[in-house]
Amino acid sequence: MVIGIPKEIKKMENRVAMTPGAVQTLVRQGHKVLVEAGAGLGSGCTDEQYEVAGAELVSAAEAWGAEMVIKVKEPVDTEYGFLRDDLLLFTYLHLAPNRPLTDALLASGTTAVAYETVKGRDGSLPLLTPMSEVAGRMATQVGAHFLEKAQGGRGVLLGGVPGVNPGMVLVLGGGVVGANATRIAVGMGARVTVMDVSHARLQYLDDIYKGRVVTMSSNEPNIREAVKQADLVVGSVLIPGAKAPHLVTRDMLSTMKEGSVIVDVAVDQGGCVETIHATTHDAPTYEVDGVVHYGVANMPGAVPRTSTFALVNQTLPYAMRLAAKGIDALRDDAGLALGLNTFKKQLTCPAVGEAFGLGSLTPEQALA
Repeated sequence: MVIGIPKEIKKMENRVAMTPGAVQTLVRQGHKVLVEAGAGLGSGCTDEQYEVAGAELVSAAEAWGAEMVIKVKEPVDTEYGFLRDDLLLFTYLHLAPNRPLTDALLASGTTAVAYETVKGRDGSLPLLTPMSEVAGRMATQVGAHFLEKAQGGRGVLLGGVPGVNPGMVLVLGGGVVGANATRIAVGMGARVTVMDVSHARLQYLDDIYKGRVVTMSSNEPNIREAVKQADLVVGSVLIPGAKAPHLVTRDMLSTMKEGSVIVDVAVDQGGCVETIHATTHDAPTYEVDGVVHYGVANMPGAVPRTSTFALVNQTLPYAMRLAAKGIDALRDDAGLALGLNTFKKQLTCPAVGEAFGLGSLTPEQALA
């Protein structure tokens, strides 16, 4: 198969979909790999390394002209013209809050497989997990930074000092993002409360932290009370493929401390904070009712070296299967098939259909 690796052009995005080592693996399996010149520079992967690995350096149009295109982030509007009915696209899509991209994929007939809805045999999300780990750890780190007075925050040190209380961190969602945000917050010495709808997840977090973290059931009264005390709120809610529910509503902001910070990692699925909207690394925050909002939708792009290698470790085995078998790889693996979001001008992710009021098929129905 001919595989294209275009350069990511989303603002401040420095990751690349395949490392030179991954390219070498694909080439040795008999595939032709076209890498856009300069695609890996942001992650410290040079054109020369790709050439040594066996890739051919090409233009953006040539990379997009491949049979399968592997990316990191979803296509932006200037790339919609590259979409076509004989293209297999493998990347993060996050369609639920993105109607224009959904419409472009459907109109073009592109077969689009989304990293974030692929499932493992154990029900996990193996291609979302590595970036969730990065984003979760970053969430506390960037939240601590924007709590500094010079950044618009309250002027609170999360870890405190002897004789002064540490900061209060509220983590909404105890999944991969939330668990990693909690890990860093505890490591910094903050007081941490984690909320989740799963009692089993709360039991797990309570057990591993042995009383150092407060666990609470996630419901409106508990959230409403907890945000009043929080210096930093980390939004880490996920419903795979679907729009995130609004857990922190606009009216709650007026009860929060002035200069407190919200980091909503769920922003790429619409956000779990009603007042969040997507921002970029060069303008990451804004204020609403005195509360600092951080809504960067590609947080791991700030640490591309770590993020690229973590992502490729997980995506390469799936990319190899798709390259070897094409669409049949989806028929052979029910978990990979769940990544199918659009196919032959049909929407094949029911959660996205629900978000937009569009008819949809399940991947199984579409592939039958």
